Amino acid sequence: MIKNGVGLLAALLFAGNAAAGSLEVLGEDATGRLNLPFSEAVAVGDLLFVSGQIGSRPGELKLVAGGVQAQTRQAMANIIAILEKYGSGADKIAKCTIFLDDMSRWGEMNIAYIEALGEHRPARSAVGVSGLALDGSVEIECIAAR
Repeated sequence: MIKNGVGLLAALLFAGNAAAGSLEVLGEDATGRLNLPFSEAVAVGDLLFVSGQIGSRPGELKLVAGGVQAQTRQAMANIIAILEKYGSGADKIAKCTIFLDDMSRWGEMNIAYIEALGEHRPARSAVGVSGLALDGSVEIECIAAR
């Protein structure tokens, strides 16, 4: 019963925000140049939904060297750059979801994540997965206020 109530509440909140503004697809040009079938972000009302970012530099399909910490730093730098490009910033992140190929690296990932966000502590989930794009170690997606 609680699960249904939480889902209903989330749907109502999303619907209320969606009514405040239309869906705006952002940055298709940036991902389109790489032949990727998604956008950098989508704005709905005052919310920005940033597509999952891996540890590759913008415009490249190659992971940065240095493992999970370096990839986390790059993914967070990508997210922050996208947020700033569309009128938001790291301090407006409300929720992040982190996908790790190996949960034993959770502590290493956290070091770089904290470096990127400083004292800001958005809601967050971290999930272990069996594989990520480009055989990466981490992928991060965020929702932020605009």
